[in-house]
Amino acid sequence: MAYYLNLFITMKKILLLFLLSVVTISVIAQDKSSDSAVLLRKLYMDGDTFYVYSFDEFILKEFNSKQEKKAYLKLVGNVKKVMPYAKLAAFRLQMMDDNLNQLISRRAKKKYVKATEDAIMSEFKAQLQTLTRSQGKLLLKLIHRETGNTTYEILKKYRGSASTMFYGIWAKMYDANISVEYDPIEDYQIEYIIKNAKLE
Repeated sequence: MAYYLNLFITMKKILLLFLLSVVTISVIAQDKSSDSAVLLRKLYMDGDTFYVYSFDEFILKEFNSKQEKKAYLKLVGNVKKVMPYAKLAAFRLQMMDDNLNQLISRRAKKKYVKATEDAIMSEFKAQLQTLTRSQGKLLLKLIHRETGNTTYEILKKYRGSASTMFYGIWAKMYDANISVEYDPIEDYQIEYIIKNAKLE
């Protein structure tokens, strides 16, 4: 009986060690520089010490081909490059709305919108011109994610229908759509990259 009890305890130790090693290897494989592990407690069992950690959600992604892996890694790079612009756009729009609410006349509001647009263009035009087509299209989606409005809706609100129509035609020349919406289910890879890279 004592033999079976010792065997059972040994098997429990081996199983626990195996599970901990699988989790550790999985997290390292996902992100070697991850600092998402949090020590919850120490577990003492038969004179041995086991450390119990809590990890952020992670996914081990398998790729069917090298091309699929390459495309995913490209998407990761694009999201990391474009997300700060989308967040900045959301911040600037919120700030602009707050300031517009304090202005009374329509003329003052129009003048303020034009001045804000000029300031943004002079500050970011050179950087935005370096974006590739795929990054530009991704930015349109992420602006919707961050603001809750499509680029079309934003342009129509601040620039009017004629300018919006012009920008829409111009975007189509580059195979883009200013009415594109962000869908966290359809765009699950983008959503995962944002959360995993802590870009929010």
